[in-house]
Amino acid sequence: MHSKNHNQSVRPKPAIETKLGQLFQMDCIPLMKSLEEGCVDLVFADPPFNLKKEYGPSSNDDKSEQEYLDWSHRWLTEAVRILKPGGSLFLYNIPKWNLQLGAWLSQYLTFRHWVAVDMKFSLPISGRLYPSHYSLLYFSKGKKPTRFSPPRVPIETCRHCGGEIPDYGGYKDRMNPEGVNITDVWRDLSPVRHFRYKRRKANELSIKMMDRVLDIASKEGDLVFDPFGGSGTTYITAELKGRKWIGSEIEDCMPIIERFKAIEGERAIWLSLRKKVNRLFSDEAMKLRQRNGKDNSKYRINGNGHNPLEKPLVLSAREKS
Repeated sequence: MHSKNHNQSVRPKPAIETKLGQLFQMDCIPLMKSLEEGCVDLVFADPPFNLKKEYGPSSNDDKSEQEYLDWSHRWLTEAVRILKPGGSLFLYNIPKWNLQLGAWLSQYLTFRHWVAVDMKFSLPISGRLYPSHYSLLYFSKGKKPTRFSPPRVPIETCRHCGGEIPDYGGYKDRMNPEGVNITDVWRDLSPVRHFRYKRRKANELSIKMMDRVLDIASKEGDLVFDPFGGSGTTYITAELKGRKWIGSEIEDCMPIIERFKAIEGERAIWLSLRKKVNRLFSDEAMKLRQRNGKDNSKYRINGNGHNPLEKPLVLSAREKS
């Protein structure tokens, strides 16, 4: 697991290159083998789930169970090697695979969380409970991650009146004005299905998920690696948040290239999401509360539409540009 291997000659010309990152159209394993040991701050991986989907001529999503696990072990071995001490690895998959891959990874990394991403797969399956969550495994290289800064999220409110749904047993007045501690069950992520936002036929990760992962385990200037480019959500979000990035996609990279050409539209989506981070109430909830006579005296919206008790959204120079 600790051998050094660094050979840039195996890399083709990048399909995309920005000031912050590079995307290579190639298999992820030789790309990782070309990287120096311990050079990456964060690895995020959303591999094919072996569900017999058609991704393109270079992919095989119909392996035997042992073939899939062996292949996963090969690329994960390289992912562990290139991760810095104190770095973090996130692995997104269905529970069937993450149960086994998580146990295997625990030989080399420190398990931190199994995040249940509440999202229905599609249709109920006969003879089984209705699958309704994906698994996001969170590991660190070493006992403690170098970076751990989870964002806070707004309190859950009624969509009709803006009132708080959870009962806080009389402790509501002691709630942190920056929001609620994020849990290991994420119910507020929606699958990207609308043609207006989706860049490819296969599944696509949301910017909201990647924004949250990058908040938790990286800071501006860190290097993020994603071995399975897909629609490019990791790279787009890293670019917007000022993270350096590198990645690979074995199939057609045009959906990612086109997405970078329209990055200002992605920036608008991302900035709208950031308005709901580190806030106890969203703007929408505050307006509903006011309309329905709720006490907003402690959470009054100022002229800019932000709660004066909470930390304001501070944009870096890159985010403002």
